[in-house]
Amino acid sequence: MTGTTTANTTGTTSGTIRVVVGLSGSLSSLAALYHSVGEAARHAAVLVPVAAWAAGDKDGPHPPSELEHAARRRLDVAFEQAYGGYPSGLVIRPMVVNAEPGPALVAAVTGPDDLLVLGAATRRRFDRLRGPSVARYCRHRAGCRVVEVSPSALLTRLELPARTGAPLPLLAR
Repeated sequence: MTGTTTANTTGTTSGTIRVVVGLSGSLSSLAALYHSVGEAARHAAVLVPVAAWAAGDKDGPHPPSELEHAARRRLDVAFEQAYGGYPSGLVIRPMVVNAEPGPALVAAVTGPDDLLVLGAATRRRFDRLRGPSVARYCRHRAGCRVVEVSPSALLTRLELPARTGAPLPLLAR
């Protein structure tokens, strides 16, 4: 798989380890993306970035096609922010799914050898009243290893280059 780039394609590759990452547009999900790209490269795994969208009352009068487009754009923006585009040398199978984030991420997992990478949420007391977290949902249902990455992991990686003026590691291709 070295030297192979497949971006914006669909389908599954049976028998291949996958690194599934949820992208919500938050700093935590950007840290999760950065971590998942490294894991996919280390294990010659297929990278599966997932952007979920679901029409709900909070979305107002937006048509589903607009919500799907926004989710697709969220994937592209995350890779643009982290790497200046989709990184080369990886097989990437992006998914834009009309579902709540937890079920969408669990459905993207194909076997026990997969890895599910999530951005660690900082939940406030009020947020807990709205329901269980995506991470908790995934940990109980994914059937594979689930890793939560905090935004501080990303900030730690950026701290030294920012202080010394060295190139940021996220922009390296």
